Amino acid sequence: MIAHLRKYPLFVLIMIIGALSMIAPAVHAAKLGELRVMQVFFSYSLFILIISVILGLALMNRTPRISGRSHLITILLVYTLLPAFLAMPFTALIPSIGPMQGYFEMLSSLTTTGATLINDPLSIAEPLHLWRALVAWMGGFFVLVIALSVMEPMNLGGFEIRSTVLGSDDGMGSYGATDPAERIEKYVIKIGPVYVAVTFALMVLLFLLGDRAYVASIHAMSIISTSGISPIGGVFNSQSGRLGEMFMVVFLLLAVTNRGFQSIGTTNWRWITRDVEVRLMLIAIIGVPAILFMRHWIASFEVSTQQDVTAAFAAFWGSVFTVMSFLTTTGFESADWQAAQNWSGLSTPGVILLALAVMGGGVATTAGGVKLLRIYALYKHGLREMERLVHPSSVGGAGMAARRFRREGAFMAWIFFMLFLVGIATLMLALSFTGVSFNDAIALSIAAVTNTGPVAGKLDTGLRYTDIGTYGQVILCVGMVFGRVEVLALIALFNPNYWRR
Repeated sequence: MIAHLRKYPLFVLIMIIGALSMIAPAVHAAKLGELRVMQVFFSYSLFILIISVILGLALMNRTPRISGRSHLITILLVYTLLPAFLAMPFTALIPSIGPMQGYFEMLSSLTTTGATLINDPLSIAEPLHLWRALVAWMGGFFVLVIALSVMEPMNLGGFEIRSTVLGSDDGMGSYGATDPAERIEKYVIKIGPVYVAVTFALMVLLFLLGDRAYVASIHAMSIISTSGISPIGGVFNSQSGRLGEMFMVVFLLLAVTNRGFQSIGTTNWRWITRDVEVRLMLIAIIGVPAILFMRHWIASFEVSTQQDVTAAFAAFWGSVFTVMSFLTTTGFESADWQAAQNWSGLSTPGVILLALAVMGGGVATTAGGVKLLRIYALYKHGLREMERLVHPSSVGGAGMAARRFRREGAFMAWIFFMLFLVGIATLMLALSFTGVSFNDAIALSIAAVTNTGPVAGKLDTGLRYTDIGTYGQVILCVGMVFGRVEVLALIALFNPNYWRR
């Protein structure tokens, strides 16, 4: 059976996995006694499974002329065509949601964006929330596997920075295999059990701290996939409290560097002290909350004559959790985030959270954004340029690798950063034609391109995705695909020279 499935195209295999995954919300619906919801999920699971098998039989044993290009096309198909199938239960069970709205909902989940058209989480059945979280969780795993098995050998997705320093591996990847299908299979076997184990571990911890198993499982999947999906409106409504948030922060470290997943089960953790992405993350989650804390602390003298140490700690922790959440493009707010603002009487500028989302997490993780490695390359280049202003004839030290990182690495990072900003500006312009205001267009564009759906309401707390209309939702769908696939991969895919090879 497995040998037969290996002959199917990758996209067909992903469709089969998606169809079988519908059994989970169907079983949950059966447990709740919601027979119609169970029937809809089972029916569409069987329908998509039949279509997948037919496509697999028609396309099996076809060998693409350029396997790398074939897998890039598969990635694009996953993010453009697959959500239409995954959205079928949504459109069937929620009368107010049409095909476009269902597509938006599933694409948002698949790209781990977490943007939703459901303003009241309690207005839909629990299995639908479970399905959103499950799709996002599988989308996060897909990102990890594709990044390491396809993007890394092609020097895309942030790996182009490392290749300028360490050199290219001639398309072989970490496993030394030239066939992308073989690399995908090996990374699925290597990362899959770890991905499931860390999700289950966080779910158990949240359950033991007081969350329902249903809420704990969705929040665990949302943290590991950095999707920010919640069936209760956010983690600030959960029963796990501050201790649950502390555990979430620990697991969010997996979205800072891809070495986290690959190091679980080993005893070699020395890389943590030398990893530049971890260092930059520490600067962000310590520096930004410290600045916010001082701002709130100074303002608290004007609103209260009595200083409360507990309130001060809660204010600082609320900033730490929220900064870490938006830096990894998850988008959860701490229960103490609002307490920090109430403590001082000052609101926190939403532009800070937008900037954190733009920075993003680590290369080859479930996080979106520009990525920390690219930010670090630009920082090192800027530092060197300021040094040359003072000492024009100086020679940069730290070896050839560091010099290449500051030069070629920073050059590649700058190209990506400019294209990233151009993408945001293009989305803003397109949204403005639909009647969206300037501030809302900024927030929505950044939310889509960085795959951080909850950040959209940080400049305007009353902004909802249902307010932008169908055309605006189509534009944001393009932005979500642009942000998840990344612009350099799209350029490689549509480059005519690449097709002639």
